[in-house]
Amino acid sequence: MATSLGSNTYNRQNWEDADFPILCQTCLGENPYIRMTKEKYGKECKICARPFTVFRWCPGTRMRFKKTEVCQTCSKMKNVCQTCLLDLEFGLPIQVRDTGLSVKDEVPKSDVNKEYYTQNMEREIANSDGTRPVGQLGKAPSSSDMLLKLARTTPYYKRNRPHICSFWVKGECKRGEECPYRHEKPTDPDDPLADQNIKDRYYGINDPVADKLLKRASTMPRLDPPDDKSISTLYIGGLGDTVTDGDLKSHFYQFGEIRTITIVQRQQCAFIQFATRQSAEMAAEKSFNKLIINGRRLTVKWGRSQAARGKEGVKEGVSEMGTRLDPVPGLPGALPPPPALDEEAPANYFNLDPSSSPAVMNISLPPPPGINPPPPGFGPPMFHPMSHMAPPMPPPMSMRPPGQIHYPSQDPQRMGAHAAHGARQGE
Repeated sequence: MATSLGSNTYNRQNWEDADFPILCQTCLGENPYIRMTKEKYGKECKICARPFTVFRWCPGTRMRFKKTEVCQTCSKMKNVCQTCLLDLEFGLPIQVRDTGLSVKDEVPKSDVNKEYYTQNMEREIANSDGTRPVGQLGKAPSSSDMLLKLARTTPYYKRNRPHICSFWVKGECKRGEECPYRHEKPTDPDDPLADQNIKDRYYGINDPVADKLLKRASTMPRLDPPDDKSISTLYIGGLGDTVTDGDLKSHFYQFGEIRTITIVQRQQCAFIQFATRQSAEMAAEKSFNKLIINGRRLTVKWGRSQAARGKEGVKEGVSEMGTRLDPVPGLPGALPPPPALDEEAPANYFNLDPSSSPAVMNISLPPPPGINPPPPGFGPPMFHPMSHMAPPMPPPMSMRPPGQIHYPSQDPQRMGAHAAHGARQGE
């Protein structure tokens, strides 16, 4: 005969009562002053089906309300968030984390075995200090190269956005901007990411998000060491304002002796030179695509020698990173090279007649009024116009051929030249 929940205290002793949920930073939201509602024994856990305390809150402005989905016991067994069921340390699905750590934690799925397994895990959690996971996950290594490459370093608040308004999709939503749901076009229903199951994510099977991340991990690039054995310098990019030379030294000293650390604050990068090539190779292998310092993911690349940098120069159509750039349509082509100058030809800067004598340049002008001329023999040579030693005088401007132009202001083709010439003739 079934008994009521009020009289059957034996079944209620395993119900969970908590004061605060176990959440990741993304689900908690960016607002440090958050208000939650607490409902004691409000729902049953979607994994173990035991009643637990449900928390409900809004993570931010224009975000949807969120609530806890699983109990804290199931959350501690897998070290996941109670809402999104992603790993609390790496922010990755359980299937990806277990694959990276080579963990096979088979949680029973039948009701009787699940209850027995949960009671044993609760006893183990009570005997632990709470800083390390329990079960097979607690015995696994702390991290792996693949998890460090895929780990999310910053919260992804876009995941807290409201769902798409179904009335707007059908063209029947009359709320307008007051509608709490998103007015956007839905994704392709055949997309595997559109079909996600909370139990599959918890048990680590058939998770489309995990399959996408595992495929990304298999196609990640590698950092091959350069052929020049004299290069023992690593380039560290994306430092920002929080990473100092002390932080870099505390991380890279474990790989070998460091000769110099040069930080270029303007470009937010650093160059770390190791004493040996073997230390630089080990540091590049252990830090490429998985270096996180002060919450920032840093870029690790090999440095280039000065000789190779001078030989390469700037290649046409190739960026500094070595990737080929596509030509931009509509831009003009390269300018033609300047014509070769004849070294023997004299430089005629004033368009002077080459047949005229160079002595014309030595003709001095008469002194201005009020100034006595220099005595004979102390000034520039003066030639009389009628002397046979004097060079021929240039013809007047009106009798000169149009090709001989001394200054741009004497060009008859300039604007106003004909008017000025007519004014002179009128005088």
